[in-house]
This record gives sequence, C-alpha cells and structure tokens, in this order.
Amino acid sequence: MLARRTVPATPVLIAVLLLVAMLSMAKTVLAPLTFALLVIALLWPMQRRMQRIVPRYVALLVSLFVVVMAFVVFAWIVAWSFGQVGRWVIADASRFQQHYEEIRLWLEDHGIVVAVLSADSFSTASILRAVQTVSSRVNSAFSFWLIALTYVLLGIMEVEDFERRIAGMRSQVARKLLLDGSRQTAQKLRRYMAIRTVMSIATGLLVWLFARAVGLPLAEEWGAIAFALNYIPFIGPLVATLFPTMFALIQFDSWQSVLAIFLGLNLIQFTIGSYIEPRVSGNALSLSPVIVLFSVFAWGYLWGIFGAFIGVPISIALLTFCRHHPSSQWVVELLEPVARATRHHHRPRSAARFGQPRLPSAFRSFPRG
Repeated sequence: MLARRTVPATPVLIAVLLLVAMLSMAKTVLAPLTFALLVIALLWPMQRRMQRIVPRYVALLVSLFVVVMAFVVFAWIVAWSFGQVGRWVIADASRFQQHYEEIRLWLEDHGIVVAVLSADSFSTASILRAVQTVSSRVNSAFSFWLIALTYVLLGIMEVEDFERRIAGMRSQVARKLLLDGSRQTAQKLRRYMAIRTVMSIATGLLVWLFARAVGLPLAEEWGAIAFALNYIPFIGPLVATLFPTMFALIQFDSWQSVLAIFLGLNLIQFTIGSYIEPRVSGNALSLSPVIVLFSVFAWGYLWGIFGAFIGVPISIALLTFCRHHPSSQWVVELLEPVARATRHHHRPRSAARFGQPRLPSAFRSFPRG
C-alpha cells in the first residue's frame, strides 16, 4: 500500500508569502483588472439583453455609458459629502483646536499623557496638508478608474468568445469548473451588489433622518457618507459612525447628546447590517464574519481602499470556485458559517422535492439565489 505524500510546510509558506508580495507589487495592474471583472459580471446581463435588440457595438456604448455615469455619480456623492464636511472643519478650525486643547488637558489631569499630539497638530496648516493628501489620492483614483474602464471595454467584448473557448476545452473537469464556477460567481456577485446597494441606500436615508431629527449639522452629508462607506463591511459603518460623533463633540455641549447620537447611529448600523441584511441575502451569500473582516483588512492592505471595497466579492468568487472542485471543497466546509453547516446536516427529507436528490455534503453546491 502506497504511503500518502505529504507536502512540507516550509515551501507552502514560502509560496504564500511570494504570492502576497506579488499581489502587492502588481496592484497597479491587478486591482483595476479585478474591479473590472466585477463590473463585467454586473453589466453582462444587460449587455446580453440589449444585443438581442440593437447591434452589438451600440449595446456596448450604452453599457459603457451606464458604467461611466455610475462612476461619476458615486464619485460626485463622495467628493461632495466629504468636501462639505472638510470646508466646515476648516471654517471652524480655531473652535476645533480649542476643544482639542480642552480634551487634551482633561486627559492629562486624569493621568493620560498625550504628548505625541501638540496644539499644532490640529491647525489650519495640518488641515491643508490633509487636503493635499486627499487631492493626490483623488488623482490616483482617477487613473484607477481609467484603467478599470479600459479593462471593462475590452473584457465585455470578449465574454462570448471566452465562453466558447472554455466550452471547447478538452478537459471536462476544467471546462465544468470554469463554466459553472464563472456563471454562479457572476450570479452571486450581482446579488451581493444589489443587496449591498439597497442596504446602503437605506442606511444613508436613516442616518440623514436621524441627523435631521437630533439637529446635527450637515445631515445630508452624513447620510451620503454613510451610503458610500457602507459598501465596505465593518470598517465603513464604523467610520461613518465615528465621524459624525466626533463632529457632535464640537457642536453640542452636553455629553448626553453626544452619547445619544453615537448610540443612535450604532443602532441604525446594527439593525441594517446585522439583522436586515443577513435575512435579505439568505444562505447563498452567507460568509463567516471572520472571513468578511479578514477580506476587508487583507485586500485593503494589499490594494488600498479599492481592495477593501472588492475584498468580499473576491472571497465570494474564491469560495464559489472552491466548491466546484472536489479537491478544494474542504475549504468551503471549513470557512462556511456554523449555522449554515448545521442546517445542511439536519435538512429534512422533504428538501429532496422538485427533482433535487439528497447528495453528500461534499458534493452540494450553493443554494440558488
């Protein structure tokens, strides 16, 4: 009987480190390409339906117009909301610095030394430097959008040809993996982005209404910021909660009012993110919170803000492809939520209705969304 071959841990660790280094160094090329693949997955159903009515290149122009308008609207919302908040902060820089000194002295009186920060740390000059940094980030973001749009233009023209090339592959295993994995990944990504967009709109509206109700200035801007940042799980809602809370520290003299604002914003984020969204998305998009948080941090570290934005879609795609190959199904079984696995193991026999036979857990695919 042949002994099983074991792979040493050191070469595997070295390969993983080299892969991480390669992803980080090639972010200028790979990050826009990955984002473009996400856009193509979202855009292709509309492109395919339009091709049945109008010529292919006309449909392509319409699709590109939709993508460009979506980019422009989203970028305008982000720039307008953060720009309004920034102008308000610059106008009240002296007031912010005064409150900062009061908080610093209070902390030092209670034994908390903040010598790292000085009175000059929150000055008009520092704010202007921050604005310059933001401007450079905007320029890099513009180049990112331009490269991604080029990938979308070239990629959406190759979807049908690429599908035909996969269908003509000799390896049946590779053909089935690529076709089924790509189709199901695209379906899941479309559903994920649709749900994320609806939840982001709901979050932005509730934050706007809440800010208006408590009398917090820039209510519309805080709602727009909450809408935009909600696309980044965990980190985005946290930042969207801390920003208006810190702003309320300056605008309101009562700490009870600030605490009420902080609790109200957290209640909105918790209700939508932890209660409504999981029930709307269902099991087909369920990921462990640890995997979601790791995806945001890991891809954000490698590719910056755009990596944090597409980190969860990347994890959805990887787990979907892993489920379609027997040698990697253990990854899905290891990383899927415990509650979901429990429901699979205790599924009643009536689940085999409508011509769906019961299969071993290792060969089950994702529930259809």
